[in-house]
Amino acid sequence: MSADAQLKLVLVVACALIDADGRVLLAQRPEGKSLAGLWEFPGGKVEPGERPEQTLIRELAEELGVVVEEPCLAPLTFASHRYETFHLLMPLYVCRRWTGIVTGREGQATRWVRPNALRDHPMPPADEPLIAHLVALL
Repeated sequence: MSADAQLKLVLVVACALIDADGRVLLAQRPEGKSLAGLWEFPGGKVEPGERPEQTLIRELAEELGVVVEEPCLAPLTFASHRYETFHLLMPLYVCRRWTGIVTGREGQATRWVRPNALRDHPMPPADEPLIAHLVALL
């Protein structure tokens, strides 16, 4: 069995919230979390028994205080990235409609970014390959 086969597979789902001006929301990982200070697409770990869409609805409400309806979540692409201690599989959804005002409810900074400026924000390695898909979409 290879070393890769022993790595735990972690399913995390992310969302690119896109505003009326075509900007994408990034959230900064807060101090005390792994990869603190890096910018990422909001989302979170899929809990047992949860579908990715349910995870995003829950996480976006908890982290950002916005309400998203499942039909407004469109899958775009995914990332598959090997970290040192686990392998991350991360579907990326796009959402253009939500209710509420985006607020960093866990103390994290948020920023609306034009697609061509996404690479100016340091991101976790798994998030970086997703940028090209958003730039092509927008």
